[in-house]
Amino acid sequence: MAISEFETKRCEREIEKFLDLKRPPAHVRSQLDFGYRIDNQSIELFEIRPEWNNPENKMEIPFAKATYVKKEKLWKIYWQRQDLKWHSYKPVPSVKYVEEFLSIVSEDANACFFG
Repeated sequence: MAISEFETKRCEREIEKFLDLKRPPAHVRSQLDFGYRIDNQSIELFEIRPEWNNPENKMEIPFAKATYVKKEKLWKIYWQRQDLKWHSYKPVPSVKYVEEFLSIVSEDANACFFG
């Protein structure tokens, strides 16, 4: 089940604040930028880069994901490993608020999200 429209708007507002702090300067954004998508009950954060063999095409490289589990009223946190699968973020597998998720990603204490 998707999160409510109200919660989606709140998440968008918080993610936009997060991205304002993390995005590179405007003159670099054609080579590296950050984006997000909200799909059903999940938020996915990704890098936007030109393809190495065809710079005209942009590719999205996901690095962090949070999925809301309504029954538990928690956001489960995931990171994407080299195997391109989502893995639970073991230091903090879940949080109560999306702001906590964004704070954990921003801090990146274990170099899982930004390397």
